[in-house]
Amino acid sequence: MDFKLSEREELLRKSTREFAESEITPKIEAMEETGEFPVDLLKPMAKLGITGIIAPPEYGGVGLGYLARTIVLEELGRVCAAIPMSMQVHHMAIAALKDFGTEEQKKKYIPPLAHGETMGCVAVTEPSGGSDVLGMQATAALKGDKWILNGRKCFITNSHTSAYWLVIVRTGEGPKGLSAFIVEKDAPGAKTGRVEHKFGLRGSNTGELVFDNCEIPKENILGQEGGGLGVALKTVSESGRTGMAATALGILQACYEEAGKFASERVLYGKPIAALQAISFYMAEIYTELDICRLLCYRASWMKDQNMRFDTESAMAKSYTCDAAARCAKKAVEIHGAYGIMKEYKVQRLLRDAMVTISAGGTGEIGKVVLGRAALAPFQKKG
Repeated sequence: MDFKLSEREELLRKSTREFAESEITPKIEAMEETGEFPVDLLKPMAKLGITGIIAPPEYGGVGLGYLARTIVLEELGRVCAAIPMSMQVHHMAIAALKDFGTEEQKKKYIPPLAHGETMGCVAVTEPSGGSDVLGMQATAALKGDKWILNGRKCFITNSHTSAYWLVIVRTGEGPKGLSAFIVEKDAPGAKTGRVEHKFGLRGSNTGELVFDNCEIPKENILGQEGGGLGVALKTVSESGRTGMAATALGILQACYEEAGKFASERVLYGKPIAALQAISFYMAEIYTELDICRLLCYRASWMKDQNMRFDTESAMAKSYTCDAAARCAKKAVEIHGAYGIMKEYKVQRLLRDAMVTISAGGTGEIGKVVLGRAALAPFQKKG
């Protein structure tokens, strides 16, 4: 096994880190106050290849793959996790179009995403829940040469910053009764609803999409009629989980850096608190969790690049890394003592952001359902 990153990947990490520190850091305070994504960052990120990192070159992307994507999201998350949260959903939209779109759809919709002209949006969750995909109530019916959509989607990342949305709705009964559609935001009967105000990942726009007899062309179906469940499962499993894991990995890296720096500079009893055994144990735990999670995240992304099946590995990376980020952010806050709950210090934001990653992109419990099946599979009786 070769754990060494390529020169290209190391350069990508360096350029992304420099960009995040110089361009994103000044915008964090405004994002925390408004909850809005700074869309003026899209073009600069496009120049670095971030927006089109998994998009094929023939559709305007750079096609660097999923390990490169994880490195980029990790570095963005180290500075501000709201940015990679939005970017990973943006990448999910590209992945769905790449995997299920017609040639015409790919040529029309992927280049604007890759070039940072708009943001990608994937809408599955409804007020009734997100994990119960088969329980969704939004519908689409074919009338002549138009699909008519009705219903509501909620907690949708990039809802108000995207020019078109990939939407999963019901077109029939049962598992084959779901279909995926491309809905342009100015389609008749389509509109955005409320904007959500989260306590973490503040700069990642989250809101509602509303469809009231929304008309879209017949050719805007993504994949086959009745194939919406497959679109949702593949996109969430392969792109959503790895993206959320990478975002949480960036939070973990920031926890390690912030806690280590504070412990080395804060003096009590005449010496830095890093000399206290309790603090050093906390740092050891954060350090170990960071290494475990990086290996999990990089492995899942590498497997995707190798065209290997990795649904178990992606669930493991997402579930474990997001939980670990929350655990380590709590430790980082505790290392800071009273300073840890002050807004002037980054660790309180890291804790808030980490908590949001646990349910985003598929809850931790759903991830454990996947892992439970894999863990018990060798012991199930065959035949």
